[in-house]
Amino acid sequence: MPFALPSHYNFLPRFYRLSSVSVLSNMMVPLAGLVDTAFLGHLTDIRHLAGVILASILFDYLYRVLKFLRSSTNAITAQAVGRDDPKAIVLAGVRSGLIALAIGLVILLLQYPLQKAGFAILSGSQDVEASGVDYFYARIWGAPAVLLNFVLIGWFLGQEKNGLVLVMSIVGNGSNVLLDYLMISQWGWASAGAGLATAASQYLSLLIGLIGMGVIVPWTAVSAAWSEIFDWAALKETVALKGNILIRFLVLISTYAIFTNLSSAMGTTTLAQNGLLLQIALLSQFTIQGVGMTTQTLIGNFKSKGTIDRLLPVLIVSVLTTLPIALTFALVSILFPETVFGLLTNHAEVNAHITNYTLWLLPLLEITAVAFMLEGYFIGLKAGETLRNAVLIAFGLGFIPVAVTAWYVHSNHLLWLSLVMYVTVTALVLGWHLPKTLERSDVPDQRPLPSS
Repeated sequence: MPFALPSHYNFLPRFYRLSSVSVLSNMMVPLAGLVDTAFLGHLTDIRHLAGVILASILFDYLYRVLKFLRSSTNAITAQAVGRDDPKAIVLAGVRSGLIALAIGLVILLLQYPLQKAGFAILSGSQDVEASGVDYFYARIWGAPAVLLNFVLIGWFLGQEKNGLVLVMSIVGNGSNVLLDYLMISQWGWASAGAGLATAASQYLSLLIGLIGMGVIVPWTAVSAAWSEIFDWAALKETVALKGNILIRFLVLISTYAIFTNLSSAMGTTTLAQNGLLLQIALLSQFTIQGVGMTTQTLIGNFKSKGTIDRLLPVLIVSVLTTLPIALTFALVSILFPETVFGLLTNHAEVNAHITNYTLWLLPLLEITAVAFMLEGYFIGLKAGETLRNAVLIAFGLGFIPVAVTAWYVHSNHLLWLSLVMYVTVTALVLGWHLPKTLERSDVPDQRPLPSS
């Protein structure tokens, strides 16, 4: 008799099919960042590596905060697909795309004040900041492409066209590796070359996405949708849809920005060491976020249908899937530091003492896996206020007190503890709210999403 899954877990094939592609796609982003770091880390002058690490904080703010474009486009498109409404599918992509393009152009227009404000807040030596500024002004020209890619990825995911998302990632990040090699190693453009390579690769990824959109778009619905594209009320609703998730991104990036800034205050070597360790942490986090996106989709689906008995199984499966992934990243870095970090830089002063801090990856990555799956769970429930409150509490009570103490006593170990405290408090607060979401009286949520 063939093996049959328990009814509460018959979503597993769908879960792993969607997660596998999302994980592969998400991993491409930090892998490209690791390649950037490896090229710069093998240059004679360490200031290029430290400068790019510093400048990258600004792009984390700009881009990771604006990922609400991807989330909202995904949710709106998925609903349109569920209604079998081709016109709404077109409107979901085009309206979100217009908003993304407008924001991208504003970023280009404001690049000078953004750079001045950003580096006024960040701290580094004059040489390090100069290298970071070169990187910033080169990479910033990719802003419109980055935001349009967010929309396209959300649009494709909403239609479960995960393969197109993977192709976009492979082309964009593969070209980034090639262009890094040419511009950094061959042409000697250092940090400016790394920024230009990243910007150019983002436009190549956008080209692939636009081709994919042209292939799958329901063209018969385009003319019907055209007259409704500039519905300003709908455009406004699209921007406002993920307001609380926007706050979550702001808090998360602020946490890592403060961590990196305090690392810089402890010296260029500490900044470089912590930056390399964060590359491993980000690789793990981007990987498990692929599972988190699938968790959002399935939780939202089961919630809307009122099938509450599936919510906890989805969360359990997502946590049990991501914990081994996070553990693998941590253990490889802890057990083989010379190999892992030797690939990223050959500066002896950086690698000499980095093993003093690699153990922090174990609690950080494991607790982050739990926290991120809980966040995906509450996003799927559209419980934005719960998520917002959890991260604000974690930031104010978990991260800030320990980070300030670390700065005061000049302790890098305490600085790493501050990150662990942030994700721990986030997980605890969300876990405290979990039982209420499993009550029958709490479902279903039939509130409609905006039509764009």
